[in-house]
Amino acid sequence: MPRPEPLPLHGKEYKSDPYPLYRKLREEGPVHRVNFPSGVNAWLVTGYEAAQSALTDDRLGKNHDLGNSAWRERAAIMPEPQHSQLQVHLLHQDPPKHTVMRKLVTEAFTPRNVERGRARFEEIATELLDAALGTATGEADRSGGVVDVVSAFAAHFPFRVLAEVIGLPEEIAARFDRDWGKVVQPVGPSDPLRPVYEGRLRGLQEYITEVVEHKRAHPGDDLLTKLVRACEAGEITKEEQDSIVFQLLVAGQEPVTNQITTALIALLRHPAQLRRLQEAVAGEPDDAGEALLGRAVEELLRYDSAFELTTWRFFAEDSDLFGTTVPAGDSVIVSLCAANRDPERFPDADTLDLDRTPNPHMAFGHGIHFCPGAALARVELRIALRALLTRLPQIRLAVPDEDLAWVGAVLARGVNELPVAYGPRDAAPRSGGCPVAH
Repeated sequence: MPRPEPLPLHGKEYKSDPYPLYRKLREEGPVHRVNFPSGVNAWLVTGYEAAQSALTDDRLGKNHDLGNSAWRERAAIMPEPQHSQLQVHLLHQDPPKHTVMRKLVTEAFTPRNVERGRARFEEIATELLDAALGTATGEADRSGGVVDVVSAFAAHFPFRVLAEVIGLPEEIAARFDRDWGKVVQPVGPSDPLRPVYEGRLRGLQEYITEVVEHKRAHPGDDLLTKLVRACEAGEITKEEQDSIVFQLLVAGQEPVTNQITTALIALLRHPAQLRRLQEAVAGEPDDAGEALLGRAVEELLRYDSAFELTTWRFFAEDSDLFGTTVPAGDSVIVSLCAANRDPERFPDADTLDLDRTPNPHMAFGHGIHFCPGAALARVELRIALRALLTRLPQIRLAVPDEDLAWVGAVLARGVNELPVAYGPRDAAPRSGGCPVAH
């Protein structure tokens, strides 16, 4: 029998709400032929059990060298020379190289080290919202207004936290262009925006060179210095060093920006859950409020994850995947969002339940490529939600839900703008130093 035509994984309707499609695919089976905007045909894995199995399948490698010519011709991957210079980080490596590289970065992101920085992270959140709202330090703005959560807060908070954790000097961090973060949303070789994408890539590469040179001249007790020293000692190559810095700067902050937006949108769509959480985090922290906030973060990660799909994986030879023969070098993608809504693993999977426990979601992946920054992301989300819900009373969408523009990135979920109103419903919008939506 001829293979069915691949199902397109793109378009406004799909990006706005992919879950009806994922539900249909899960019911049909664990493996599906799909098509991405770049023209790449791939194999999509849906379902919780299938996702866990695929993500721990030693036959599936992450190194791009495993990709076949059909994939390489259309894949939205970096052009040369940047692909060889910036895409050999640990996300695209297999053991034993992956093991060596991962060990270099994990210590900085342990729960203990992250917890040491919590007070400073909270200060950063306060500083950003003070500037955006024009209020006294840490106070809620009860006069009312409209603010874009992304430009005022979510676009900046994760990067400033990341800079603290990895040892990026403040004066260099201030020159980071957020547009460079869009290089994790690559466009295909024939896309008209390819030149813009390549310009961003060159700008980011020059920035990485500046970061490395600064750390070589001014070493410290931090992760960036550790990477530079590992390169000097021959433990990793220059390309691997630069690639890990690239991964930290981009993948270490843009997903958290997106996750803040998906979490807040989910709460805004569930007013009763929003009010409950807002009441719990108001005032001085207590055990019950902290416990609810912790459960809420896990449930919001499960309910709508910023990491919608994993990156490419490949078989080195024609292989069976859940009863389907996948040719060598074809790309295999796992849908984390589909796995996290699987009713076989999560009762009432399409329901936002802030009391859900246990909650073994896969928002950070699974297996050896489980996100090393998961502990930091969890703390950032707790701080961000507490700050936003405390400082923005009666928070609500300031635009119709259907007008939210979801990012077109293949692997990610989130919005680039999230205008919210707060305070009394009859209050006139004011700027007060904050970005106001009109």
